[in-house]
Amino acid sequence: MSVWSQEVPTEGAVQLPPDPRAMDALGRNHSLETALADLVDNSIDAGATDILVRFVQRGTRLVGLYVVDNGRGIKPDHIDAAMTVGGNRHYTGEDLGHFGLGLKAASFSQATSLTVLSRAPGHAAVGRRWKLTSGKRDYTCDIVAGMFAAAELDRNWQLPTSGSGTIVRWDQVHGLPSSDDPEQVDEFLSRTISHLQGHLGLTFHRILTERDIRIVIDVEDIQLGVGVRHPVAPTDPFAYPDTLPGWPKDLRVRTSGTDLLMRCHIWPRRSNSPEYRLPGGAEARQGLYFYRRGRLLHAGGWEGIHAPDTRLQLARVCIDIDGDTTGLFVMNPEKSRVSAGPRFAQAVATARAHDGTTITDYLQAAEAAWINANRRTTARRKAVLPPGKGFHPKVSREVRNELPLLPEEPLNIQWKRFTTDAFLEFDRGTRTLWVNQAYRRALLGGRRGGANDAPVLKALLFLLAGNVFEGAHFGARDKDNIDLWQEVLTTAAKAERSTFEARS
Repeated sequence: MSVWSQEVPTEGAVQLPPDPRAMDALGRNHSLETALADLVDNSIDAGATDILVRFVQRGTRLVGLYVVDNGRGIKPDHIDAAMTVGGNRHYTGEDLGHFGLGLKAASFSQATSLTVLSRAPGHAAVGRRWKLTSGKRDYTCDIVAGMFAAAELDRNWQLPTSGSGTIVRWDQVHGLPSSDDPEQVDEFLSRTISHLQGHLGLTFHRILTERDIRIVIDVEDIQLGVGVRHPVAPTDPFAYPDTLPGWPKDLRVRTSGTDLLMRCHIWPRRSNSPEYRLPGGAEARQGLYFYRRGRLLHAGGWEGIHAPDTRLQLARVCIDIDGDTTGLFVMNPEKSRVSAGPRFAQAVATARAHDGTTITDYLQAAEAAWINANRRTTARRKAVLPPGKGFHPKVSREVRNELPLLPEEPLNIQWKRFTTDAFLEFDRGTRTLWVNQAYRRALLGGRRGGANDAPVLKALLFLLAGNVFEGAHFGARDKDNIDLWQEVLTTAAKAERSTFEARS
């Protein structure tokens, strides 16, 4: 019978390269938002001042996606290293990159085909393409024709440029809608662009504010051209309008040679500002915010310090790190979160501010601030039907966050061709407030509309007439109101159309 041995004897070594199918598993924890944030990291590391995210539409179908920057570009003798999975790239002390997997993992999480086209100052354009195919047996990467790479780079991307830059192109993108219904495609684009603006604005808020960097999102219809450009605005989760006396405070954690600073903030009250609300809602965003070199890695959650609590949603803690710290926390390859180790909560329990404040004192102060703020809240507003189809995502989110909702089917506000000149049609059966398509072009000022267009008009109609859809039938007062709204709004719509046609 053998006994346990401290040493494991070996008899040589054998090379075991990974199976090419392993590439299929790259980036499985990415969402579209985190994948694009990883590509933006690369653009920032390359010194870009302007970064474009572009969806490409052919007919009613979305067929691809680009990320374009005006950074330093990639030299021809460096392109292969850049496209190598897990390539041994050198990172400087200021780079946002870390693992050498970001470009490939982010791209393969969303698309079957990844093309990189780049030009460095004084060098020719160069390109490579990875294409994942079933049964792929090796790690061969396609060389893109130089003329095509140059032509793509020379397109009018509406970015300031000195002749250098990089394009990342995704084809066969998994999450794009397969529908030919233009309303579904418009709905997808509207919601996705809104989510991207929120995520990128939060993730890079320090960088956008402190450096001369801009990020924009647009859609190119290959027949109609480029549509409206959507800039990404910084969203600082600590940008509260005024402070509570004595806060924020710095709590210092010292453990095993690690000196960690926790800046503990308390929002003075609930707010309607995007800085308080944040993507996902303020309650989900309470807790810890980890930053690395100005980039937000992790937004919310207590990582074992405390359980989530509605009364702690004014509490946010800022922590700057420079990568993994053994035993305390590790950063995931997608750079979308930081996972705390078993020692982290124990270490935080010993943290102290200069005045002796502990983490328990901080949490109690945040809870007290929440209770005091709600004590001053005025009477509840009347509940409304939830917004449904036809609403811009930001309007829908604002209504849901600002007003209590009835537990009923949502109210839709949509366009339809009428057989009369009436401006509105109240359809109780489908709980839809129809708006006459005949006035759409005039009300949009001639712009091309989508499923969620005219957000101001639809918000006003929702606030004005939404309550008539409550209950089992239209009452006498509802019918009187409907007649009044119909007369006034139809007259106003006709006047708007006449003015528009005269200008045209």
